[in-house]
Amino acid sequence: MKISGSVALVTGANRGIGRALVTGLLGAGAKVYAAARDPSRIDVSGAVPVRLDVTDGAQVSACAAACPDVTLLINNAGMATFSPLIAAPTMEGARQEMEVNYFGTLAMCRAFAPILAKNAGGAIVNMLSVASWSTGGQLGSYSASKMAALGLTRGVRIELRAQGTLVVSVHPSWVATDMIAHMTAGKVEPDEVAAATLAAVEAGEEEVATDERSRRIRALLRTDPEKLQADAQRA
Repeated sequence: MKISGSVALVTGANRGIGRALVTGLLGAGAKVYAAARDPSRIDVSGAVPVRLDVTDGAQVSACAAACPDVTLLINNAGMATFSPLIAAPTMEGARQEMEVNYFGTLAMCRAFAPILAKNAGGAIVNMLSVASWSTGGQLGSYSASKMAALGLTRGVRIELRAQGTLVVSVHPSWVATDMIAHMTAGKVEPDEVAAATLAAVEAGEEEVATDERSRRIRALLRTDPEKLQADAQRA
């Protein structure tokens, strides 16, 4: 689908990848609803701020009612608590990540699937992670939530193909956002991820490895998955 002339809704749009997506979409000629829990933090000129907590069913329904012209849904809202699966003191972090990264994404897909059907099919983009392909010990519960979201994405793709909806999974590695500001690993910029995402939508691609590290991990997943596990164990 063409970005120019589309009507996009971006969740988690107030910072990081979400803000970069809003900027890129506007620059390409789209109308953009920029959704965040606090819409006063949307500071990109030309975007339409929308209040949205993806874990709040009433707000999801209100968002769908307020944005009936959407043709491109980008589920970017996400969270990471950096919790291991066993060593974490409680399961609270894992529950929070599943609520946002899995159930929030599912709620948005369910709310907007009929809207996209009425608007000639359109597209859904789910912002995932390389962690949906490979688990790191320090990100155990986050990875589990993103793996669940990958399964969700593949299932939604199957269900919505008949109505002509493109469903895209995006798999960045470390991105220079507030979420991982404490980490010193090499990072890609949010606008690089946004550009790769929008290019994939226009090209009709269903899976996007946005950077060199994510492309390397995808290749290893296909050719040498044992090495991925060994690397995770060493880390």
